[in-house]
Amino acid sequence: MRIKRISTTVETEADLARMRLEENKYKHVIELMGNLSTKRGQPNERTRYLHIPLLKNNRFSGRLMPLTKIESVLDPTPNDNPSLRSMALFGMGGVGKTQLASQYAHESTEKYDVILWILADNSITIGQSFRDIARGLQLYEDSEEVQDSAAAIWKVKNWLGSTNSTWLVVFDNADDLQALKVAWPATAKGSILLTTRDFDLARNPAAECLQLDPFDEVEGCAMLLKQIGLDPTDAASQQHGIEITRALGGLPLALSQIGGFDDYEHTLSTVWDVSFERLPADSTKLLNIIIFFDPDSIDEDILSQGSQNETDLDPQFKFLTDEMDLGDAEAPLLQLALVNKSFSQPILSLHRLVQYAAIRKLSDSDKSLYFDVAIRLLSWGFPDTWSKDIGHQIGAWERCEKCLPHIDHLAKLVKRHSVRTSSGDRYAELLLRCTRGLVDAARNTFEDKSTLTYASAIDLAGLIDLDMCQPARALEPFLEALEIRKARLGADDAFIAFSLNNIALAYTEMGRLEEAYSTHQQAIDIRLLTNSDRIGNSYSNMASLLLRMGKPNEAQDMLARCPSLKDFTDDTFLSTGNPRFSGDMVLLSRIRLKQGRIDDALRLASKALAFRQKLLGNRLKTRLDDHTAAAIELLKQLIDIAGALVEGEGQLARALYKLSILYSEKGAASEADLAKAKATEIRNRLRPENCDAAFDGESFSKLTLWMLW
Repeated sequence: MRIKRISTTVETEADLARMRLEENKYKHVIELMGNLSTKRGQPNERTRYLHIPLLKNNRFSGRLMPLTKIESVLDPTPNDNPSLRSMALFGMGGVGKTQLASQYAHESTEKYDVILWILADNSITIGQSFRDIARGLQLYEDSEEVQDSAAAIWKVKNWLGSTNSTWLVVFDNADDLQALKVAWPATAKGSILLTTRDFDLARNPAAECLQLDPFDEVEGCAMLLKQIGLDPTDAASQQHGIEITRALGGLPLALSQIGGFDDYEHTLSTVWDVSFERLPADSTKLLNIIIFFDPDSIDEDILSQGSQNETDLDPQFKFLTDEMDLGDAEAPLLQLALVNKSFSQPILSLHRLVQYAAIRKLSDSDKSLYFDVAIRLLSWGFPDTWSKDIGHQIGAWERCEKCLPHIDHLAKLVKRHSVRTSSGDRYAELLLRCTRGLVDAARNTFEDKSTLTYASAIDLAGLIDLDMCQPARALEPFLEALEIRKARLGADDAFIAFSLNNIALAYTEMGRLEEAYSTHQQAIDIRLLTNSDRIGNSYSNMASLLLRMGKPNEAQDMLARCPSLKDFTDDTFLSTGNPRFSGDMVLLSRIRLKQGRIDDALRLASKALAFRQKLLGNRLKTRLDDHTAAAIELLKQLIDIAGALVEGEGQLARALYKLSILYSEKGAASEADLAKAKATEIRNRLRPENCDAAFDGESFSKLTLWMLW
C-alpha cells in the first residue's frame, strides 16, 4: 500500500513536471494542482479554538459515572497511535443529555486544542453550525466567499483530517441520520460525542452508546437541594427532596425548573404553568411567539428587524421593535430559566419540553394569533421573488440563513398541533422558499391557485425536480406556471421569459432539443423587447444548448453576445480576478474541448476550478485529459466533495465511473474494481430501472444534468 501511495505521488509530480516544461501553456493547471497539493500535505501548527455556545452550568450536579465513562472513551490518547473515538448519549427529552455533553466539553478545554459544538437537529442547523465554525477557524480566505453549507462542511472536515490539533466535535440533538452522516468527520483521529433521542441513530455511526436515565432519588435530591441552596445533610430537606424527585420521575429538567419555588407540591406541568402565570404581559407574548420557532437558535434580529419590517403589525407586539423593550421582555424568561441566551451572540433558546408545555397551554385562537405573528416575523428573511424576475438575491442570504430552521420547524408544528392560520397565502409564500417538502406543503396551502405566488410555488417545485435530474417531472409545473403568469401579466412581460427559460432547460435535459431551441429563442425575444438585464442568462443557456446540439462554433458566438462578456477572449478570462465569470469559463472550456482545442479547454477549466475550489469548495466538475495522474487527483477531490452533499450522489457516481476508467487505463485493477462497485451501487439505487445497464458513460451521464457536466 505504501509503495502504491509513493507511486501515485511520483506519477502526479511527473505530470506536473511535464506541464512545467510548457509553463505558459499550463500555468493555471500548475497553480491549481500546486494549491491542492499544498492544502493536502502542508503540516499544520496546533490551533486553539473553542466553539461552545452554551455557558458552563455552575449548578451542574451528579452524573459522575457517565462523565467517567465519556472520559474513558473519548479523552485523547497519550500514545503515538491516535484513533477516531466516538460515543452517543441516548435518552428521553429532558434527561440532561445536552447538559452532560456541555459539562464534558467545558471540563475538557485543557485536554483538547479545539472543541466544536454542532446543533444537529437537521441539515439546516448543521449547516449553520459548520458555517460559524469555518469562520471561526478562518477557513474562508476573504469576506466575499460564498459560505454555503456544503462548502463549510467540506472545509471543516478537511481541516479536521489534516490538523495536528487534538479536537472534540459534539453533535447535539442529532435526529437526522442522513444529515449526520454527511457531516460526520471521515478521519482516522479525533473525538466525537453526540446526543440523541433516537435509539437507532445512537448505534450508528458512533462506536459506543451510553443510555442516560433520569436521576435516582438520591442523585435527584442532591441536585434539587443544590439548586435551592438548602443543606444537603439536613434530614428533613433530604426527605422532602426525595419526595419531589419521586413525583417528577427524576427528570433533571423538571428538577431544575422546580428549584425556584417554595411550594414543592407540583408536577412537571404545573411547575411550568406557575412559571407562565408569573410572567409580565410582554414576556408572555414573547414566549408565545418563540415557541413557534426552532428552539435551539432564535436570533434576536428576527424579532427586532422582522417586526420593524412589518408595517401592519398588531400594536400589542410593538415592543419587539425597541431593543430596550425587547430586553425587558426577555429578562423574566431568563430569570425563570424558561429560555437561555448565548453569552457571545444575541441568540435565544428554550427546551423542547418547555416549548411543548407552552403550546399546550394556548387556546386555538391564541395559537392562530401567535402563529401568524411568527409568519410575519420570518417573512423578513426573504425578498419578493414571485412577482418579478430578480435573479439571485445574495444580499438576503444572511437573513435567509437565520430564518430557515424556524420555517422548517413551523411546518412541523402545524401538523403536530393542528394549528390554523388566518394568513394562509402569507404562510404559503413563506414555505415555498424552502425545501421540497415545504414547497409541497405550500402548494397545498394556497386557496387561490391563480396567483403569481402560487405560480412561483409550483415553479420552484419544478426547479427542485430539475436539480434532482427529473426533467420530465419538472416540465408539468413549469408549463402550469407559464399559463398563470400569462393570464396575470400578459404574454410579453419580462417574467414570462423566466418561465420560458425553465421550460427550455427541461426540454434540453429531456433531449427535446429543437423545442428547447425555439423556447429559448422566445425568451430571448422577450428579454430584448423589455430591455431585461437577464438577457445574458438567456444567451448563456442557449450557448449550452447549441453545444449539446453539436454546434460548438455557434455556441461560442452565442456566448460572446452576453453583455458582461463583450470583447472577452480566452486570455481575458484567464487574467480576470472576478469569480463571477467561473460559470462562463466552464462553458467556454467545454466549447473548446468540443472544438478539439484541448489545451485551451484545460487552461480555462483549471482557472474556473481554482475559483470554485477557493470560493465554494463543492463545485468541482472537470478532469485533466491526457494527464491521467493529475486527473485522478482531481476526481478524488470531486468524490470527497460530492460525498458531502446529500443531493450530490449523481455527481459522485459519475466521478467514480470516470475514476474506474482511469484506473483501468493505468492497470490498477483493484482500485478500478472498487470504484466500479461503488459507482454501480449508487447508479442502481438512484435508477433501479438501469440495474442491467452496461457500465458506460451513457448510463452514468443520465444521473447528472447536461448543464452540470
